Amino acid sequence: MFSPHDSSVNQHIFVNFQRGIQLHLKRTDLIHPTISGNKYHKLKYNLIEAKAQGAKTLLTFGGAYSNHITAVAAAGKECGFETIGIIRGEELNDKIHDNPTLRQAQDNGMQLHFISRSDYRRKADAEFIEQLKSKFGTFYLIPEGGTNALAVKGCQEILTEQDKQDFDYVCCAVGTGGTIAGMINSSSEKQKVLGFPALKGDFLFDEIKQWTTRSHWDLCLDYHFGGYAKTTPELLEFIQNFQQKTNIEIEPIYTGKMLFGIFDLIARGYFTANSQILAIHTGGLQGNLSNKFSGYI
Repeated sequence: MFSPHDSSVNQHIFVNFQRGIQLHLKRTDLIHPTISGNKYHKLKYNLIEAKAQGAKTLLTFGGAYSNHITAVAAAGKECGFETIGIIRGEELNDKIHDNPTLRQAQDNGMQLHFISRSDYRRKADAEFIEQLKSKFGTFYLIPEGGTNALAVKGCQEILTEQDKQDFDYVCCAVGTGGTIAGMINSSSEKQKVLGFPALKGDFLFDEIKQWTTRSHWDLCLDYHFGGYAKTTPELLEFIQNFQQKTNIEIEPIYTGKMLFGIFDLIARGYFTANSQILAIHTGGLQGNLSNKFSGYI
């Protein structure tokens, strides 16, 4: 099984002197060179289960710039699995070499299979999965974005016991909801867990409730910047300034939006005075290899 590098540390990056608020960034992006951030935690127990089942092949789904696709490809190569990526969009079939994400996945041995958007919407249908088994043979299925019960179990390990003692708030970006659900489950009930969705809409409340029965959490819905993979000049300027001041690379799909939201909420007085805030850097930096911010998962 793939092994983590020196575990991510909490890096103090901001103090609000007027109200005594401190923000720390947990660098899970440093946990592994190619299987970084929340993807490491989401895949950990899925790969253990795949081995236990005797699976030889992993199959999963993703978009053109999917962090999940690259992580599964890298994990498969490191752990001895064949990998298949079902990619949304038939038109991408002849554009692999122009796409850093797909090229990296292919270089790590992933077999890429491109399907129409209408077929892609059937990714959770049992009949469609059986069709894929007829085409590719037996495989271990990892859902789009990696969220399932085993992924949530892995994400429960993101917070250390010290994190549960030291911080009043825990913040993370939200895509499919598995990462925040795991941290809600493992956090202290004295903490408030805040999610910053990268997608527009409030449907993620119901998605997250599938994986947790706890209630000390909320979603901050005002920082999606137009929807999934959408950006604005204001967001991109914030990211550039943040990187210049901290020398920490972030991206505009997940962590950048979360940090923008946290700083905005600090300025608006949302957090109580003298709060200790922990924000999770969930990785996904491979997306910065492309200047196209669409199609991320």
